[in-house]
Amino acid sequence: MSKLKVGIIGCGAIGTEIAKACQGRLKDKIGLAGICDIDESKTRALNKALAKNVPVLNLEDIIKNSGLIVEAASAAMSASVLEKCIDAGRDCLMMSVGGLLGREELLQKAKEKSIRVYIPSGAICGIDGLKSASIGKIDSVTLTTRKPPKGLAGAPYLKEKNIDVLSIKEEKTIFEGSAEEAVKGFPQNVNVSAVLSLAGVGAKKTRVKIVTSPAYTANIHEIEIAGEFGRIVTRSENLPSKANPKTSALAIFSAIATLEGIASSVRIGT
Repeated sequence: MSKLKVGIIGCGAIGTEIAKACQGRLKDKIGLAGICDIDESKTRALNKALAKNVPVLNLEDIIKNSGLIVEAASAAMSASVLEKCIDAGRDCLMMSVGGLLGREELLQKAKEKSIRVYIPSGAICGIDGLKSASIGKIDSVTLTTRKPPKGLAGAPYLKEKNIDVLSIKEEKTIFEGSAEEAVKGFPQNVNVSAVLSLAGVGAKKTRVKIVTSPAYTANIHEIEIAGEFGRIVTRSENLPSKANPKTSALAIFSAIATLEGIASSVRIGT
């Protein structure tokens, strides 16, 4: 059986760990076709971290030479990457899901062209239940995210509101609104709200609350879903990735598990 040829776009913390998994845990089923990043220092660092160097390709060539593209770049690029994959007839695994809100027509276009788009559940639990519940009527989906200040620093919303998150001394709610607004204001921090939106009632109806405190040591996501099925409440306490405090380790594990599922003949869960 031939290996699935995977190309990785984005060589930061997430792309690096996925690449390592492709040469480690998944090596019998997946081969790396190449890596791509606009920052050459990141591709050099990634190849240095790998057991075996892989080709560094530009965007067009990596899509052309891969059977599956892993997008781990940024919300600013993800929609463009997906569109290029669809046009080239390539399946895609999307990590920067926030960039797809407002561009949901791309998912419909992928469906029409029989292109598979994989979106990992990321740093939260309950997506399987939400997908099942969406067969019936859902009344509400609410996400409360709790992160330490350094995991939120630099977010556009904080700059716009002139909030110095690093000076906060006690627990404080810094945002309440829709998932659509949350993703725009915190593009690197609440990607999970985009996943919830696409699996459930949409970005305008999914509610998000962001709380921070210097006492927090984990990235915590609490989800409440209510509908005709009943009620689901989940809480995930995620340790930040060692390479990037804005990313939960579980989000990276989720991507690797999704890749493993793509290459496997047995699938568990909704």
